[in-house]
Amino acid sequence: MDLEKNPSVAARLCLESHAELLEHVVGLSDESMQQGSKLPGWSVGHVLTHLARNADAHARRLEGALNGEDVPKYANGAEQRRQEIEDGARNAASEILADLESSVLRLDSLLEQSEQAHWPNADFMGGGHYGVGGCPAHRLREVQMHLVDLGLGYSPSQWSEEYTMWDLGNLLATVPERLASSEARTELVAWLAGRGPLGKEFTLDPWG
Repeated sequence: MDLEKNPSVAARLCLESHAELLEHVVGLSDESMQQGSKLPGWSVGHVLTHLARNADAHARRLEGALNGEDVPKYANGAEQRRQEIEDGARNAASEILADLESSVLRLDSLLEQSEQAHWPNADFMGGGHYGVGGCPAHRLREVQMHLVDLGLGYSPSQWSEEYTMWDLGNLLATVPERLASSEARTELVAWLAGRGPLGKEFTLDPWG
């Protein structure tokens, strides 16, 4: 199922994923917030602050669509996003968690309002590459991926089947640009066609 074209299903999964996220990080200490995540250069606090600001960004687009306004995720672009994450990651654990919960609950409310209103103005682009109707699916990806990136014991085996089926096709489409050499491309094509194994040295550049 293409979750971008089925915002009601994506929103349900997103609400479930938000509950999972908040439960997973409850009670984290200041020390835990400062420990490194699986993302280079980012602490656990960075990842959670990013998830809070990303929730705000999707809420901004959804609220705009409900009001008939086509707005971007971030009012002041990528620099605003970067600075807000850096600033927020320095806060105490209690502040980071309260910020995350507040942002998530606001987005949950707007997802429910959008569902009740039958996803008005779903084609608004906000200067991005997907319509506002795709916000629930893209938010779901953020939460599912970053739950793993936190490095706090959540694994890809806990991803929902509906999510993985949707994102499998998206990620497969990125594979050609993530192969570093013609040898890697040949090896992968042979493996996909059942004409050879993937060698121990085969690598694929990370997505994202």
